[in-house]
Amino acid sequence: MCMFTAPVESVTETKIFARSLPEGRQIIVYRMALNTKQDVAMVLPIPVKAGSGEKAVQFVDLSGYSQLLRDLEGLFSDSLGGPFADTEPTLEVQDVGAFEATYVPALADFARLDERFRMPQKVWDKLPAYADYGFVVFKFRKADAAVHPMAFAFPRRDPARLFFPTVHVHDSEVHDEEEFDHVLYCQKIPGDTFAVNDWQESAQLPATAVNVVDARGIVDPRLHLYRRTLKGRLPNTDTVLA
Repeated sequence: MCMFTAPVESVTETKIFARSLPEGRQIIVYRMALNTKQDVAMVLPIPVKAGSGEKAVQFVDLSGYSQLLRDLEGLFSDSLGGPFADTEPTLEVQDVGAFEATYVPALADFARLDERFRMPQKVWDKLPAYADYGFVVFKFRKADAAVHPMAFAFPRRDPARLFFPTVHVHDSEVHDEEEFDHVLYCQKIPGDTFAVNDWQESAQLPATAVNVVDARGIVDPRLHLYRRTLKGRLPNTDTVLA
């Protein structure tokens, strides 16, 4: 889910990579081109394992490898390339490259976050499925440019499912359908049981195009990638491989 705490001018060229990690965890890398005339935060609800606490999410700084998602695209033979509450303690905020990042373990904990970076209550009222999710929050400054990838790992509640946050809330309203401009990538590690039948397999292994060292272990150099494009007006839902 790509949710913004205030209306933004546009969000385009979204690319998301996901992969299973040991011990039931998952990594997500998220990148898009954002145009906003004001400081704003992006909120990503994630299906975190219950009882994981405030330290459940591990953020990864990819500011030194801003072209990671572009390099993943280069693994596919048809790629064209190109750039690309008051009494409780406040939540910990981390500097992660160009962003400030926070993990909000439950909806009620948004009260411990700066009011500017909370979603309107009417949004959550229309999205009851996220009532027991955790939430990753990235704070942006006003910009009109592509931002470097945001990456984080978390303990998922169902290790058999790979989750992509693709629901849109760009104008403080929840719509049944939205315009998508997304490319999704994933890898399957040994033991993964989800199907990728309608995904395109990469023609090459990551080592041919990806700086595995700068990717900080996010991409497994031994495994092919799979790609799926979401383009046009589509149902406004998250994407899950199961």
